Amino acid sequence: MKNLVKMILKAFYMFLLIITVTGFAQKTYTLDAKPQLKIIGTSNIHDWDMISETASGNLVAVVENNKLTTIKSLVVELQAESLKSEKSGLDKNAYRALKTDKFKIIKFDLKSSSKQTDGTWNFTGVFTIAGVSKQVTLKVKETSTIGQYTFEGSYSFKLTDYKITPPTALLGTIKTTDAVVVNFKVKFK
Repeated sequence: MKNLVKMILKAFYMFLLIITVTGFAQKTYTLDAKPQLKIIGTSNIHDWDMISETASGNLVAVVENNKLTTIKSLVVELQAESLKSEKSGLDKNAYRALKTDKFKIIKFDLKSSSKQTDGTWNFTGVFTIAGVSKQVTLKVKETSTIGQYTFEGSYSFKLTDYKITPPTALLGTIKTTDAVVVNFKVKFK
């Protein structure tokens, strides 16, 4: 009986040690105040882009020897109307298409990730745009310095995938194409 109690106590102490070590290795990082988020598209007349340099987010990760080994969670949110072009008419049409009166936030919520041998990551997560959520997989490049992790990549999709009608202008003479690309560079520290 004494041996059984000793074995249980040893197992309990090992369990506490593992939880303590894992807990200290896991850290939370906050999205830097100036992310680079850019939507690129085209129309039958010209190319266009919209940029946002404001977003919020958090990264929870396991760090060993100043390197990310596991990402537990990553969320990035931006106000849809923080996206700006150089043309207020384009912005107005884009906000209408994105239904920003009802859906104010564009969000990416990581569900799983895996680090590749070349140092990139595969992120699988849910993008929510204009109230529609889609699971996507992104290949993301990571660069890091001590206590700071930057993720860079792109996501190509069709507006209609998110039930967004491609905007038109001037009584339909200017038509936005369905395909767009989101380029991002976000830094957590």
